[in-house]
Amino acid sequence: MSKLLIVGTVAFDAIETPFGKTDKILGGAATYIGLSASQFGIESGIVSVVGGDFPKEYLDMLNAKNIDTTGIEIIKEGKTFFWSGKYHNDMNSRDTLVTELNVLEHFNPIVPKKFKDSGIVMLGNLHPSVQSAVLDQMTTKPKLVVLDTMNFWMDIALPALKEVIKRVDVITINDEEARQLSGEYSLVNAAVKIHEMGPKYVVIKKGEHGALLFNEGNMFYAPALPLAEVFDPTGAGDTFAGGFTGYLAKTEDISFNNMKNAVIYGSNLASFCVEKFGTERMVDLSKAEVERRLHQFKQLTQFEIELM
Repeated sequence: MSKLLIVGTVAFDAIETPFGKTDKILGGAATYIGLSASQFGIESGIVSVVGGDFPKEYLDMLNAKNIDTTGIEIIKEGKTFFWSGKYHNDMNSRDTLVTELNVLEHFNPIVPKKFKDSGIVMLGNLHPSVQSAVLDQMTTKPKLVVLDTMNFWMDIALPALKEVIKRVDVITINDEEARQLSGEYSLVNAAVKIHEMGPKYVVIKKGEHGALLFNEGNMFYAPALPLAEVFDPTGAGDTFAGGFTGYLAKTEDISFNNMKNAVIYGSNLASFCVEKFGTERMVDLSKAEVERRLHQFKQLTQFEIELM
C-alpha cells in the first residue's frame, strides 16, 4: 500500500446548528482527512501547525490510529487556529462568526523525511502557496496528488491557485466553487474547463446530493446516503477526501474504475461524520459500522433494468 501525506489544518472549532452548540472542540481539515483515511489501516502522516494550547491527548489519539504527527509543528507560545460558525436551518448554509488564524498565519510546512516519498499526497484546504511548498519538498514524484480548495482562495489568491492546480492529478471542490473557478454554470462544462487547467480527474461535491467524478469524457455519480438526522455538516467534505485518498492508498489502483469505488467510500464515511458534532463520530467509528453502511449504499445504487 502507498503512504498517504496529508496537509491541512489541525484546529479548534466552535459550532452551532439547529440541534445544539459546542464550545471549542477538535477540528481542522487534516484532522477529518486523517481520521477518515485511518479506516483503511494505511500509513499516513499529517503536516500542520498548532499552538501550545493544543492538548497532547488529541495528538495521542491520532497516533493511536496510526496517523503520524511528527509533521505537526507545535509553537508553544502561539495559539491554535480557531473557527466558529452557525448553520442555518437547512444545514446547507452557514455564517462564519469567528476566524482566528493564530499560528496558521505564518505557517511554513515542513514534510518529515519519511513522508517525502509518499505515493499519495492530499493537499487539504490551505493557501495555495503552502500547498505548492509541500510539493516542492517531495523527493519522489507522487503517484497521485489530490487538491482541495475553496472560493476564498479563488477570491484572494487565484494566480497562485492556478499554478498549484497545474501540478495536481485530482481536484475536489463543491458545485459552487466549480462554477466560480470555471466560469461555467453547467457542471459538465465546468469539469471540462477545470481539466484544461491541469487535473486529470475532477471531483465535484454536492453535499446531500452526492458527488460527481469526471475524467476525460467519462462521468460517474455517487449519491449521498439519505439520513434521518444531520447534526453537524462541518468536515464532511474533508472526511470524503480522507475516504477517497485512503481507499486509493490502500488499493494502489488509480484507474478511473477504481476511483468510482473511492468516491463511494468517501461518500460512505462522510455520512457518518455528520451524525455528531465535530470529529466525535469519526473518532469512535468501527470497521463493522462502515461495512454495514457500504451494503446500504450498494442496495441504494445497484439495480437491473431490462432494455425494451
